[in-house]
Amino acid sequence: MARIAGVDLPKDKRIEVGLTYIFGIGGTTAKRVLERAEVDGDVRVKDLTDEQTNSLRKLIEQDLKVEGDLRQEIAMNIKRLKDIGSYRGMRHRRHLPLRGQRTKTNSRTLKGSKPGIGIKKKPKKS
Repeated sequence: MARIAGVDLPKDKRIEVGLTYIFGIGGTTAKRVLERAEVDGDVRVKDLTDEQTNSLRKLIEQDLKVEGDLRQEIAMNIKRLKDIGSYRGMRHRRHLPLRGQRTKTNSRTLKGSKPGIGIKKKPKKS
């Protein structure tokens, strides 16, 4: 089992797919990394040699920001938006959509369940 950037890659998957289990590496980036490391994308993770694993690990550590560093950078960017009081920061703070989606009828998961309208208990007869 190959361990790259602190992530155990699934051993039965192709290395091209296995690299996408690392936060910050998608399909296109995985192909680019494999080309630069001169590793065939169809090789299974369990069939990688130590030399290939080390070259992949070295390339990813040098050139890409992945896992914890990337998560930290994203969190800092969101915090900056909140601190300066930008529109996007306010939307983040209120847990609402921030890329222009409508909220009148959608975004129920973010806004919570609908408030009841006109629902009253009937007074008890005594």
